[in-house]
Amino acid sequence: MAHQDSEQLWQLQQVGFKYGAASVLQGLDLQLAKGRCYGVLGPNGSGKTTLLDLLCGLLVPESGEIAFCGHPLAGWSHRQLARKVALVPQDFVVRFGFTVREVVEMGRHPHLGRFAGLSTRDHQLVDQVMEELGISAFANRPVTRLSGGEKQRVAVARALVQDPEVLLLDEATSNLDIFHSLSILGTIRSRIREQGLTVVAALHDLNLATFFCDQLIFIKNGKMVCQGPIDQVLRAEIIHEVYGVEAEVRQDAFSGSRQVSYKMPDSDLTQRCEGAEKRERETL
Repeated sequence: MAHQDSEQLWQLQQVGFKYGAASVLQGLDLQLAKGRCYGVLGPNGSGKTTLLDLLCGLLVPESGEIAFCGHPLAGWSHRQLARKVALVPQDFVVRFGFTVREVVEMGRHPHLGRFAGLSTRDHQLVDQVMEELGISAFANRPVTRLSGGEKQRVAVARALVQDPEVLLLDEATSNLDIFHSLSILGTIRSRIREQGLTVVAALHDLNLATFFCDQLIFIKNGKMVCQGPIDQVLRAEIIHEVYGVEAEVRQDAFSGSRQVSYKMPDSDLTQRCEGAEKRERETL
């Protein structure tokens, strides 16, 4: 692999991956630079989660090469990567009765020496992040007794306490209401702006992606369709190619970002209208 630019974090060349005989990613070429937020978008089963798992070393590519910080990713130990990269998984599961605070504190483990306890600074960082994400009020509650949205906020807190250079988000706001989604994304954006954090986020919501991300990466059937700034790649024809739906993209004055509107297929719209008319007649 060629020498990597100092501003590049990851460089993927012809990366492929299979689960058994099923090919999930094929010939993926991708470069991700420091201090930016990338949104990874595509239909269900297109390979978004697999891509994140490859970036953090949980999976090993079947073909191609991945470099991280200019060195082959395979040469990094799990502990070395954990000091630089944090992952918020799509399904955050804790099967034991750890308290919320104990789970968040686990984010500091990659930075601790053997048998070392948390320092005063570690505790202060935990307090700060829990306060930012609004989970201090149930710090002593067992995490097994939380709602799905509360657990997801704990997962994000644990990742931020890890103090990573890179944050990988796999549908991290899927269980959250609008307020907490925007609050968490705002907290992460402030770290991008103030600390140079790099974020790679697998998302389904195009409008949330345009609000949050600097660049978008569209993938379909394991292949990259395009990558680039939002104003270049968020186009109706790209959305149709990736998702097979009709859409309109416009600049929204209220949010200050590009927003997407969708059109119901004519056949479905007709059926819905006929169903509504039938229900209305039955109530008369």
